[in-house]
Amino acid sequence: MSSTLLEVTRSAHEDVERLERLIVKELQREPASNRDHLFQSHRVEVYEDKDNARKDEIAALGGQTASGVNLFGAFYDRLKEIREYHRRHPLARVIDPTEEFEELLKEEPHIEFSGEEAFGRYLDMHELYNEYINSKFGEPVEYSAFLDTFSQFQKVPRHLKLTRQYKDYLTHLLEYLLSYFERTEPLQDLGRMFSKVESEFEELWADGKIPGWENKDMENGHVQSQESIIDLDYYSTVEELMEVGPEKLKEALGARGLKVGGTLQQRAERLFLMKHTPLDQLDKKHFGKGSRTSQENGGSIVLRQNSMKEIALMEAKLQRMCEFFKERIIQTKENVEKKQALTYEEMEAEREEEEVQADSESDDDEQQIYNPLKLPMGWDGKPIPYWLYKLHGLGQEFKCEICGNHSYWGRRAFERHFKEWRHQHGMRCLGIPNTKNFNEITSIQEAKELWERIQEKQGLNKWRPDLEEEYEDKEGNIYNKKTYTDLQRQGLI
Repeated sequence: MSSTLLEVTRSAHEDVERLERLIVKELQREPASNRDHLFQSHRVEVYEDKDNARKDEIAALGGQTASGVNLFGAFYDRLKEIREYHRRHPLARVIDPTEEFEELLKEEPHIEFSGEEAFGRYLDMHELYNEYINSKFGEPVEYSAFLDTFSQFQKVPRHLKLTRQYKDYLTHLLEYLLSYFERTEPLQDLGRMFSKVESEFEELWADGKIPGWENKDMENGHVQSQESIIDLDYYSTVEELMEVGPEKLKEALGARGLKVGGTLQQRAERLFLMKHTPLDQLDKKHFGKGSRTSQENGGSIVLRQNSMKEIALMEAKLQRMCEFFKERIIQTKENVEKKQALTYEEMEAEREEEEVQADSESDDDEQQIYNPLKLPMGWDGKPIPYWLYKLHGLGQEFKCEICGNHSYWGRRAFERHFKEWRHQHGMRCLGIPNTKNFNEITSIQEAKELWERIQEKQGLNKWRPDLEEEYEDKEGNIYNKKTYTDLQRQGLI
């Protein structure tokens, strides 16, 4: 009716309820394979107003213009547009609300995966593996071992983490995992996941509890190792500082960006200056040629700390992604170890077998089962043969009043139901024991009558202790219980 974005959106939202029902129907169906699961996830799309065009048009409908608010003018302009549309298109097609959308569920979205990823079943990290083993922070390990250790960022030394090479590696690793996440889990909310990671990271970073980044002390933009840190508060003279040794003094001076040359005494004097003079107030002659001046040094520390925080945040995000894909990483490692034991011909045969199996499963799902006689389903999900149906008498119905008029089809099911819970519960409610005497009895009245006759019959043969229980006196005379009690009361025994 109208070509405006809001009208197009309104027209599309008419189908929301039907589409939602289709989505529920699709998500309730268990996917037969990994490929089917991916197609199922990618079929769901969400409308997003990325360019704010819909928001601007809603504001225009409310009469909000640059000059002010003109509500009635906007209303009559839109009314004029609608009338003009119907005048030009009097025979416009009316959308049938009962139009079927089942064809939408049969569409197969285009998703790109590499051969190693096997349509989202495994990870393909060979490029990242090559980047890792050819770097200074990496180790020459096997690909299967790399899958176990690539998420253990705390093992990388601190001074290697601040290199450009390590930052590029983390960037490439995060880009790949994000791309894999979007292709395999399109319905997951990645923004919510990362917002939670960032909030937790800020708290831990402020407390200095990030694994691998606990000591963030920076001087002159250099990370101080435990060996290069010298606490000047313990030394009161230069002579005491000289006892530390030339190598430790050299490391301490280098960590602070000062000159490392000279005699032992000159090094000690240069380092001892920092006990009473801040680093940014030292004379330029005390700094090395490659180091920054005192003004530049303060800004360098801030930049380096920001770089450390950025790298640590990337590690935290990668750690969360690795936790999410933990099972997928284990499956990838198992697949790599399995492929190492197979030849090329065996791998090709296995791949063809998986493709044939996936196609056959999809064909079986798409093919409708022809069952005009409404025969029972067999173990394979298909109707049983008709001769078997007649042999077992499955067309014969037996009703049991004790079971609440439940129907049993076939003699075998009917005979078996007397030992099942439904019939036992019905007999228990009637107060009748479920014995063999009541087999083949389905009527409540017949069961009660039979139970009364059984009780009467049991009454003739019932044990009567007054007459049948025997007692013996001192002389050996035998009496029944009643006679013995009477004589005992009279004092004759």
